[in-house]
Amino acid sequence: ILTSPEKLEVAPPSPGQLRHVFFHNALPFVGFGFLDNAIMIAAGTQIELSIGVVLGISTMAGAALGNLVSDLAGLGLAGYVEALASRLGLSIPDLTPKQADMWQTRLSAHLGKAIGVTIGCILGMFPLLFFGDEEEKLEEKN
Repeated sequence: ILTSPEKLEVAPPSPGQLRHVFFHNALPFVGFGFLDNAIMIAAGTQIELSIGVVLGISTMAGAALGNLVSDLAGLGLAGYVEALASRLGLSIPDLTPKQADMWQTRLSAHLGKAIGVTIGCILGMFPLLFFGDEEEKLEEKN
């Protein structure tokens, strides 16, 4: 007669482990958000002021093309952002496979990514500080 093995209960991750998961996921996404927004704003503005003027495309079309440039740059820069984040010394959280798949861990990871990319996108808005003059000059010409 075979008896079924007892199912071992795995303890959920501790608050410290969940914080580690949060920061491990947030840090690279700060970099992604920063680069994405900064490149999109810079590229979109330059596209609007150059190609946009010649072809007569709208501001939103310039923004969409800037987003395309930013997305393509993000594909190429993703490995560098991850390498930089790992160089900052944030090790992989020490979790069992079952703990890594628990809802608390997944929620902590998703919150880290969401908050990280939000912070990065806000920081990546810095090019807006430099583009006010070009838009005013363009309006004066029209």
